[in-house]
Amino acid sequence: MNSNYEIVVGLEVHAELSTKTKIFCGCKNEFGAEVNTNVCPVCMGLPGTLPVLNEQVVEYAIKMGHALNCHINSVTKQDRKNYFYPDLPKSYQISQFDIPLCENGYLDVLVGDEVKRIGVTRIHIEEDAGKLIHDADLGGTLADYNRCGVPLIEIVSEPDIRSADEAKAYLDTIHTTLLYLGISDAKMQEGSVRCDVNVSVRPKGSTEFGTRVEMKNVNSFSAAHRAITYEANRQIDVLSHGGKVEQETRKWDDVKGRSVVLRSKEDAQDYRYFPDPDLLTFVVPQEKIDRLKARLPELPVAKTMRYMSRYGLSKADSELLALDKNVAEFFEKCVGSGKCSAKNVSNWILGDVFKILNERRCSINDLALTAENLSEMISLIEKKTISNAAGKTVFEVIVDADKDPNEIVKEKGLAQVSDTGALAAIVEKVLANNEKAVNDYKSGKTNVIGFLVGQCMKESRGQGNPSILKEMVVAAIDNK
Repeated sequence: MNSNYEIVVGLEVHAELSTKTKIFCGCKNEFGAEVNTNVCPVCMGLPGTLPVLNEQVVEYAIKMGHALNCHINSVTKQDRKNYFYPDLPKSYQISQFDIPLCENGYLDVLVGDEVKRIGVTRIHIEEDAGKLIHDADLGGTLADYNRCGVPLIEIVSEPDIRSADEAKAYLDTIHTTLLYLGISDAKMQEGSVRCDVNVSVRPKGSTEFGTRVEMKNVNSFSAAHRAITYEANRQIDVLSHGGKVEQETRKWDDVKGRSVVLRSKEDAQDYRYFPDPDLLTFVVPQEKIDRLKARLPELPVAKTMRYMSRYGLSKADSELLALDKNVAEFFEKCVGSGKCSAKNVSNWILGDVFKILNERRCSINDLALTAENLSEMISLIEKKTISNAAGKTVFEVIVDADKDPNEIVKEKGLAQVSDTGALAAIVEKVLANNEKAVNDYKSGKTNVIGFLVGQCMKESRGQGNPSILKEMVVAAIDNK
């Protein structure tokens, strides 16, 4: 990246809301149904039909507005956005123009070790369009209208983002916030979250914005990172050679790692917005707005920073724990038991528990593992009742069975032996059988102590206390 230029990025995120029905009709809001089965005269826009606004869509949008610190407009309306495209049978989309439901907010995101505040221009509700299926075997393009009328919120950021890394941090935080609020399944592979990227560049120190280029078809946050980097470099190359950046819409091809021109960029007047005559202005009582705000959970960035300050966890570990609401709740139940340290709980969750989740491709709630059993097992290790190795044996049981770790330790004979009298014979036997290692230690090769302790652990069938065994082995050699 040319250091003489600064990147300016704004993002438009479209998130499908996980309501049972569509935004203006009673059709099912579900993914994967047979083509053109979740449709009716309303979402197909047939003459004489009248839309009715889904109240839950409004509530979900307000929740997101509160999460992004927006002002909620209690009086607002729906507008028609007019354009022609084969996947839009009405030739207009019901959206919001000049009075969005939520506006003038911000989102704090963690970029490296710093908090970056990114302005949020607006969040408005709208209906989705259909989907075109390009199938060479059928000799053309088919239109699936199941997605017509699926409820969306569009989250528009201010042009406050100055790097691809900041953009990805913003998108990641939006994604986890949607999941925390429970208003979207946020499955990018199903198109539940989509993003349009607006990029411009300007000379360092300039206060004037450059010509903005919008990129469509950005279907993952890592793709957004690559698209921003590519487009910024493309614009800098054009300007560096005396050219002019054109305002246009481009399509991002993530496979080829480049974008191509789709069309010249439309302005708002090109859509000929006007209030939808079939939908009344709607009023959201302030009492409802306040009630929805009161129910807001602690959000990912705040949770991450609390884990860092309260428990002394690293930023990376805190972010991983806070990323999934269910994992965060599990972690806090373990810590809340007061039986073990937050750091050890974090290590076990991010290590052994995450390994199981990745192997089985499941949620932590799908396991038989309980916070009570995991915290009890960790406490047994901390109290040196069992070794860490024995803890892994216990873990293999409790991950699939709700069983008291103390019972498992008793049944399997895993209790750690710390009695020096009982361990003395083991130490004596191991040293007698490993004279070479003993002589190596005496000659200064102190690293062999690990080998000797390992032999003692083997002889004790893993029940010996390794720290006590180490002390005993060293003392026994020094006394020889």
